[in-house]
Amino acid sequence: MDQRFRVLVEGLHPKFEQLVGMAPHAGVPPPTKMPVSGIYLFSDGDQPLYVGRSNRLRKRFFLHTREGSRHNQASFAFRLVAEALKLPPASYTKKDSRKVVASTEEFIQEFATAKKRIRAMNYRYVEEVDQTRQALLEIYAAVVLQTPYNDFGTH
Repeated sequence: MDQRFRVLVEGLHPKFEQLVGMAPHAGVPPPTKMPVSGIYLFSDGDQPLYVGRSNRLRKRFFLHTREGSRHNQASFAFRLVAEALKLPPASYTKKDSRKVVASTEEFIQEFATAKKRIRAMNYRYVEEVDQTRQALLEIYAAVVLQTPYNDFGTH
C-alpha cells in the first residue's frame, strides 16, 4: 500500500471512535459552537442509520430536518420515503424523475414525516477539515456501522 494512503487510513479509526463516543444530541438542534467541517451520524436510539459529510455541519443538519427542505436537500429523508413508499430506483426521464415523484401528495406527506423523524434522532459529529480524510472517514464509518441508508453508488 502506498505510504501516503496508509497514513490517511491509519488516522480514520481514532476519529471514528470520537464520533461514536460522543454524547448524542437528540430532539434538539446541534449547538451553535461546533466544528464547521466533518462527518455526522444519525441514529435511531442505538441503531446507526446514516453517515454524511459536510463543510457546514450545522447547516447540513437543518437541511436534513427543516420542514421547508426540498427532496434534493434532505437526502436521508428522501431515502426513508423511498423505502416507505417502495419507490423504484431513480429515473432520469422527465416522466418519473425524482422531481416528479417528489411532487405527489403521498410523497409530500411521507417526506414531512421522515424529516420530523430525523429531527428526533440522535445526532453526532466529529471534525475533519481535510476533504480526502473526510470522504474516507464517511465511508469507513458507514462500512463499520453498517448504516442501511448510505449508498455510494453513482449515476
